[in-house]
Amino acid sequence: MTIDATMVGRTYTAAESYQVGREKIREFADAIGDPNPAYRGDAAVAPPTFAFLLGSRALEQLLGDDELGLRLDRIVHGAQKFTYTRPIKAGDEIAATATITTVRKAGAVEVIMYETALTTAAGEPIATSTSTISHNRADS
Repeated sequence: MTIDATMVGRTYTAAESYQVGREKIREFADAIGDPNPAYRGDAAVAPPTFAFLLGSRALEQLLGDDELGLRLDRIVHGAQKFTYTRPIKAGDEIAATATITTVRKAGAVEVIMYETALTTAAGEPIATSTSTISHNRADS
């Protein structure tokens, strides 16, 4: 199946919310080599790119949509930006929902833009991620 404009507006919600722990924040900060003390301790806040980890759970649903027919070995992750309402902090329970916002073709390449909304389990907006992936459907 080819990606087309009828797919704009499809939403994909992560199967479960994510309970943000202070140790997970510290581990993430260590993994990216950031010693910022704000990322440690009982009142830890997450590094800005931690949002990708949370949003990836909804992205898994998008990539697994059989109707889209995407193959992971033919996808390149492009631009991504984050907009925050407030920092992600230890103790947050975060839900993620990705929505396809734009699709276009460039030859054999399908460009998909999607937006991922991160909210608390109670619905408080935390952050929005806007991302682009390119999928090459051409035979190799």
